[in-house]
Amino acid sequence: MAKVINSKQNIKHYDLEERTYLFAKNCRDFVNKLPKTLANLEYGKQLIRASGSQASNYIEANEALSKRDFAHRIKICRKETKESGLWLKLVEINKNGVLDKERSGLISESIELRKIFSSILIKSG
Repeated sequence: MAKVINSKQNIKHYDLEERTYLFAKNCRDFVNKLPKTLANLEYGKQLIRASGSQASNYIEANEALSKRDFAHRIKICRKETKESGLWLKLVEINKNGVLDKERSGLISESIELRKIFSSILIKSG
């Protein structure tokens, strides 16, 4: 019975790993569609870094050597996801409805991921 539970846990880890990857990929794709302004060049770089960092730190959390290391990596995931939300709010979309809708979806996903990371921290404590 324990093996089945572990198997399900691994599937959950993989699903969140995929979800964090897709968030980073979608942020990158979004940045590539933004108007090429000085602000967007800087904010876009920051968004790509932060969204990629939350994905890579989640992978590292799953390979953590200790409970403390795991919690530390999850805290980084939460922080980088929150930061991604800031950069998403700051980019200039020049009243482009399509970009606004895409940005709103990414902001919603950043909020959901942040809540997931917070929940993982509470449960792992």
